Amino acid sequence: MLVTDLDSRLTELYEEMVSLRRHFHQHPELSFEERETPRTIAAYLRELGLDVREHVGGNGVVGRIHGGDGPTIAFRADFDALPIQDLKDVPYRSKVNGSMHACGHDAHTATLLVLAKALTEIDLPGDVVLIHQFAEELAPGGAKPMIEDGCLDGVDYIYGSHIWTPLPFGTVGVKTGPIMAAADRFELTVKGKGGHGAIPQHTVDAVMVGTNIVSQLQQVISRRIDPLEPAVLTVGTFVAGQAFNVIADEAKLSGTVRTFTPETQTRIITEMERTIAHICSASEAHYELDYIRGYPAVINHATETDHVRRSAARVVGTDGVIEMAPLMVGEDFAYYMQHVPGSFFFTGAGNPEVGAVFPHHHPRFDVDERAMLHTARILMQAAFETWNMHKKED
Repeated sequence: MLVTDLDSRLTELYEEMVSLRRHFHQHPELSFEERETPRTIAAYLRELGLDVREHVGGNGVVGRIHGGDGPTIAFRADFDALPIQDLKDVPYRSKVNGSMHACGHDAHTATLLVLAKALTEIDLPGDVVLIHQFAEELAPGGAKPMIEDGCLDGVDYIYGSHIWTPLPFGTVGVKTGPIMAAADRFELTVKGKGGHGAIPQHTVDAVMVGTNIVSQLQQVISRRIDPLEPAVLTVGTFVAGQAFNVIADEAKLSGTVRTFTPETQTRIITEMERTIAHICSASEAHYELDYIRGYPAVINHATETDHVRRSAARVVGTDGVIEMAPLMVGEDFAYYMQHVPGSFFFTGAGNPEVGAVFPHHHPRFDVDERAMLHTARILMQAAFETWNMHKKED
C-alpha cells in the first residue's frame, strides 16, 4: 500500500473504529481499576503482529510498529472512564452502573487501535510507538509511571489529541506553547473553638473564619498575580457544623488552583499560605493546609505544532483550523512533552444532529464519532510531516 492510500484505508476501517469505541463505551473502567480494557487493547495489537508490553507503569499497554531507520514517533491514547451514571438513551449506553466514558477516552482508544492497523499495512520510515495510557482522569495519573517504566525509551517525538465537543465537528484546535493548565488541588482545615450559638463570645467560629478565608483568597488572583498571567483559584467545597444552634469548631475546605507557569504557581501557594495564616492568627484559630501539586501545564513545542497545523489543514481545510486560547483544564500528557518534543491538539466533535451537545464529564456526554477519523488522519499526517522533515535535513 502507498502512503497516499492510507487515507482511504482509514475510511474503509471507520466502521471498525466505531464498533470498538462503542464496545469500550459499554464497558467502562475507572482510573486505576482498568483490567479488561488493557487486555482487549493488548490482544488487538498482538493480532496485528506488534511487539506488545502489558502492565506498563501499572495498567498501561505499549505496542511498537517497526519501520525504517527514521525517528521513532509515539502516539498516546488514554482509556479510563469516570464515576458518572450514563443517562444517554442509546444502544451503546454504559452497562456498568455508576461508570461511563464521559470524556471521550473510548474514542481515543478506538482511534489509535485502528490507526495502528492501517499503519501496519505499509512500510514506515521509522518506528511507531502506541502508548495506551490508564488513569488520566485521576492524579497522580498514568503518564508518569508509564514514562518511568520505559514507555518513551527510544521515542523521538510524541503526538496526542483530545476529542472535544466544545469545538464543532469539522474543526481542529491547535496552539503553540501553553495549551492546558497545571491542575493542583488543596485541602484546608480550620480549627476554632465550638460552643453554644447563643454565646458566641466564648467561641472561635470556624465558619466565620472559613468564610473570611474564602473571600480573601479571591484577592490572591485579583491583587497578587499579574492580570496578564492566566490563573484560577476556586474553593469548591466548604463543610462545617452539625446543628443550627451550635457554633462549629471546625471547617473543611477544598479547591483547585490552575496556572501555566511554575513562577505563578509558587506565588499563589505563598500568598495562599500568608492569607490563611493571617486570618487564622487574627481570629485565634488554627489551620492545616495540604497543597497537592497535580499535572503540570501542557506546553506544545513549536515545530511539532506546525506539523499538526499543516496536517489538520489537509484534513479539515484551512478554515477548520482554530488557534485555541489556553484551557484551564489539566492533562497528564504534559509529562510526555517534558521528555520529548511533541504536540497535543483538540479534534472538534460537537454536533447537535447526533446529540453531541453536552460538555465533557456530563452524564449525557456523547461525540460525533466521525471526529475519530479526523484524529487518525491528522496523527498520521503529522507523523509523515516529521519523517519528511528529517529526510530533508539528511
